Amino acid sequence: MDLNHQYAEHQRALMGAGRTANEDERLAKLATASRIAGRISDFQIRLGAAAACAWSKAQFADHALIKTDSQAIL
Repeated sequence: MDLNHQYAEHQRALMGAGRTANEDERLAKLATASRIAGRISDFQIRLGAAAACAWSKAQFADHALIKTDSQAIL
């Protein structure tokens, strides 16, 4: 896995979420960022990398934010 590429994709998804025209598109970008963070976390955990803890926390925070925003829309 090319971590630099994954980090860049994650950052692009987060920045894109801030520039969206509507809530559905924003939630889709945040979900993409969360999936990328999950892949990074899984890869780091398999390697035993210390940074894996930070990515795991970020993934859970993104997921909680997406759930909260989705519930607010309903």
